Amino acid sequence: MEPIFQLPIVVPPRHSRNRLRALHRQLRAAILEGRLQPGVRLPPTRAFAAAYGVSRNVAVATYDLLLSEGYLSTRRGAGTYVADALPKVPERKTAASRSAAHDRRLNAFWRQPPAGSDDLHRSAPRFDFCVGVPDIRQFPFDAWRRMSNRALRAFAKKPALYGSPLGQLALREAIAKHVSFTRAVACRAEDVIVTTGAQQVFDLLARILVTPGRTVVAMENPGYPSPRAAFLAAGGKVVPTPVDDEGLVVAKIPASARIVCVTPSHQSPLGPVMSAHRRAALLEFAQAHGAVVIEDDYDGEFHFGGRPVDALQTLDRSDSVFYVGTFSKSLFPAVRIGFVVAPRWAQQSLATAKRYADSHCSVLAQETLAAFIAEGHLARHVRRMRQVYASRQQALLDGLQKDFERWLEPVPCGAGLHLAAFARGSLDVESLVEKALQREVGLHSLRRYQFGRAGRPGLVFGYGTLDEAGIYEGLARLRRVCSE
Repeated sequence: MEPIFQLPIVVPPRHSRNRLRALHRQLRAAILEGRLQPGVRLPPTRAFAAAYGVSRNVAVATYDLLLSEGYLSTRRGAGTYVADALPKVPERKTAASRSAAHDRRLNAFWRQPPAGSDDLHRSAPRFDFCVGVPDIRQFPFDAWRRMSNRALRAFAKKPALYGSPLGQLALREAIAKHVSFTRAVACRAEDVIVTTGAQQVFDLLARILVTPGRTVVAMENPGYPSPRAAFLAAGGKVVPTPVDDEGLVVAKIPASARIVCVTPSHQSPLGPVMSAHRRAALLEFAQAHGAVVIEDDYDGEFHFGGRPVDALQTLDRSDSVFYVGTFSKSLFPAVRIGFVVAPRWAQQSLATAKRYADSHCSVLAQETLAAFIAEGHLARHVRRMRQVYASRQQALLDGLQKDFERWLEPVPCGAGLHLAAFARGSLDVESLVEKALQREVGLHSLRRYQFGRAGRPGLVFGYGTLDEAGIYEGLARLRRVCSE
């Protein structure tokens, strides 16, 4: 007879006196380990006995013993079930010591939760100035659905094979044209590698560029935490490098740095655009010291007023710049597609690292995005949202300048989806963030972007998910907290 449990239950020989003990021990272990979940209905004793070749008396005795210990319960006329509330069993010290021994094998970096991980476990406040999240309410999902359906129909006519680690050719061509038109980035389709978001770009670059314990990586401070995490995890020696109102202070980059990570179009999180002479100085540093520059252009599409400054990759003449982009801000975060425009000398290594990381990105999502870009939907959406975000930023800036002069000093910014403000006087920013949350106002402290010694305290206000009415109400509530 087929076994009635999908469990490796071993029954001693027919004449053994240990059959009851063995069945009891194995069922009890299955319940405690969760292989038999609370509320699961057990088979009748007659079926159990027949399935495992034991007498019905042994089956009844096994169930009765588990019932007496609290592992099973009966329901009149409905049978026997695994108990909903199981008795507590003291944890063995040997198991605890084994866990501690295994824990010591873990890379120390991965033992700590990421910055802001607490945000994932709480419900979003009503007025959430969250950073880096666009407004998806105005996204043209109907157009996206048409592109997706078309790609799905095409897949139905040919085998669904694995894709290229470099990305689908149609998407690489679309990205090359897109960044050429919007950011004057000079590249061809073969220079583009498609990734699972920008974070994977940082991870892949860390894999191919870092020699653990030796490679020095200069990073903006305050700066975006995700690339910092990737290079620390790879064993890079990350050096915090200050920023000012012209962007990264190139003169403060250590001469030993071989990798420089920078957000020149809209510094994250303070917001200034890197000045032209700083850009030239950074490229000169890279050429003189044999360093590479990782240019994170994470929301380069959203510039308000005037012509955006050229990308570093456009100015580069020594093949030292990796241009990183993502569609999480221009489309929606769940699309999880990013890309890197890489120098030719690094393309094969990146392709190999991508293949071993996850083989390739979703082919369906890539083909959908390729058509979405090629037919002009992305460009139209970005133009529309640029006006929306510019209006929201102005509303936020006006509110901060008008009602928060005593407490906050906004940092001028002409791009992106967030605005930073330094604290004035003795304002306790961390306490303010906690108290504001009690008023259903979500804020980010500048401290989460700083590493090493704490820098000047302040706040970062995202306006991607709040319309102007929400911004006004959120600021009104925040002002009441400040006044208290």
